[in-house]
Amino acid sequence: MTAPAPTDTWTVAGRTFSSRLIVGTGKYRDYAQNAAAAEASGAEIVTVAVRRVNLTDPSQPVLTDFLDPKRYTYLPNTAGCFTGEDAVRTLRLAREAGGWTLVKLEVLSDPRTLFPDMEETLRALRLLVAEGFEVMVYCTDDVVFARKLEEAGAVAVMPLGAPIGSGLGVQNPVNLRLIIEQAKVPVLVDAGVGTASDAAVAMELGCDGVLMNTAIAEAQNPVRMASAMKHAVIAGREAYLAGRMKKRLYADPSSPLAGLI
Repeated sequence: MTAPAPTDTWTVAGRTFSSRLIVGTGKYRDYAQNAAAAEASGAEIVTVAVRRVNLTDPSQPVLTDFLDPKRYTYLPNTAGCFTGEDAVRTLRLAREAGGWTLVKLEVLSDPRTLFPDMEETLRALRLLVAEGFEVMVYCTDDVVFARKLEEAGAVAVMPLGAPIGSGLGVQNPVNLRLIIEQAKVPVLVDAGVGTASDAAVAMELGCDGVLMNTAIAEAQNPVRMASAMKHAVIAGREAYLAGRMKKRLYADPSSPLAGLI
């Protein structure tokens, strides 16, 4: 009898997780739908836009009443920040509000593309690391900058698959693969996933995980899509570990041709 395979986990900043899917907390109809989708996704980490999500005002629905911080690891992010100063200030507030030190940094360049400003991102990262934050960083799929982020102390690099909210899927698999091969910290695709096959592609490339929000929140049935993404991430990871067959230009018969009657 074959022995059961060991649990396939991943670790970031000393924290170990089984689910390789991270889900967001924006764009849902309400927090109840968000909670149902998170449950269906099997995610253990939820990313929270500190500037947009209610964490402290008791007169309004509070996210923590629906997504228990004792069950989910909250990953505060700096969505909507366009300068390093704004990003650092936002994460300082997150630490004061909930004691969170594992954070996601994103510093955007312009409202139209929401591409990260990599110079500002690197500058903010250095400031945050100096203050004791453990920083996962949203970045372009630039191989050189990904290495610089890691060297500056990022605990994970998170290159975009395509622009935030575009649903275009992984547009540059070559660069992602190069980033994965050189990295000594986890690499997660962050942004651009639109459907389950996109998540599977990211995982088949060897990513440690995938972060998504719009693909689930804007699906016609967010809870069902969350379930689909859960299975896609698992399938993509299994395929990566299995090792795919080599691509061939011509056919290769499934059965030997020798000895035919």
